[in-house]
Amino acid sequence: MSAPDTSTHSALAPSTLSERQNGHIHLLYVRQNFDACLKVIESQMLAQGSSEYPLYVKALIKRQKGEIQESLRLFQAATCLNPHSVANLKQVGRSLYLLGKHKAAIDVYEEAHRIAEEDWEIWHNKGLCYMYLKQYEKAIEAFKKANAIQRHDATFMQMGKVFSLQEDYKSAIEVYLEALEFSPDNPDILTTIGLLYLRLGENYRAFDYLGNSLTHDPKNPKTILAAGSIIQDHSDMDVALIKYRVAAVQTPNSAQLWNNIGMCFFGKQRYIAAIACLKKALYLDPFEWIISYNLGLVHLNTGQYASAFHFFSASINLKPDFPSSYMYLAITLSKLDDFENACSAYEKAIEMESDHLFELNYAISLYNNDDLQRARTHFQEFQRLFNELDDETKHSDPEVGEQMNTLQQLL
Repeated sequence: MSAPDTSTHSALAPSTLSERQNGHIHLLYVRQNFDACLKVIESQMLAQGSSEYPLYVKALIKRQKGEIQESLRLFQAATCLNPHSVANLKQVGRSLYLLGKHKAAIDVYEEAHRIAEEDWEIWHNKGLCYMYLKQYEKAIEAFKKANAIQRHDATFMQMGKVFSLQEDYKSAIEVYLEALEFSPDNPDILTTIGLLYLRLGENYRAFDYLGNSLTHDPKNPKTILAAGSIIQDHSDMDVALIKYRVAAVQTPNSAQLWNNIGMCFFGKQRYIAAIACLKKALYLDPFEWIISYNLGLVHLNTGQYASAFHFFSASINLKPDFPSSYMYLAITLSKLDDFENACSAYEKAIEMESDHLFELNYAISLYNNDDLQRARTHFQEFQRLFNELDDETKHSDPEVGEQMNTLQQLL
């Protein structure tokens, strides 16, 4: 169990000899000897009645044990005894926040503002409440005010998260870069910047930040997973597997990790190992669509079309807005001689996104089923889309060029 935060109640810590019992409570609390601490509190409250500090510490212990509702009741009792204590009000607000009562928490924080306006923690916690209420502009404003009073990594991280929730990734990166000036060696900030650049498709910049993060925290599984995925995308499967081996020690039950390891083995054409790893990933997270999608790809590649159909269908049920799933489902249905449903799947993919591969595969399936007129139509559309691509993309997959030349001769 992590050490409890005592910073918010340091002002309440006993300081006079007459409060020796409170001093004993404080000592037991900071040593995390919670059971003994509760016994002392109960005996003191029986002997002397309710007093602020024992109530406050008992509430902290109850919250530490997960009894949030009881902790809220105790903090409110402490606040009744001393209504002008900012520490008490902040803890009432924190308990309400943890119970998901964000509007009520904001009201409490507003009351705390009247006593201590220049308190960064109040603004920070108000920002968290606004974020969960999806009032993003107010959340950003609150986080900015918190940073204006006193800068903290946590505030920068949450402000960046708000921008990310709005899919404003560039603004999020700007926030994290500002945080990096304040805390240049924070591996979490470096990793988050790397992941955002990865999301924007700027892999080289992403890899720079992820690599920098790994120099400070070489065993961070989240960073290793992201860096490994970039290495994997550049087809360096062996180096990626070495990275994943380190991450597997830290997070052996990560579905994302086993998914990536499985696709590394797929890239190395070790299909049995790939299926074993992907099935472990699916066991760990059965509702992650990409795992079912990847299992579909591996089974399609190994000619196990019924299994491929099962996994592509599962992937589409979990994420119906990913067009490539429909294309591969259509290819699978073609292999299973279900031409009519294959055409429906191709049409759905093309309706969702205009992609040269969708048109080429549809044209091939139509030709294989003697529908030459429609095959020519979709092949012409493929050629139009293919000619719009840059040279690097055109030559990235030699198989596309081979299929194009073969189909051109046949049509």
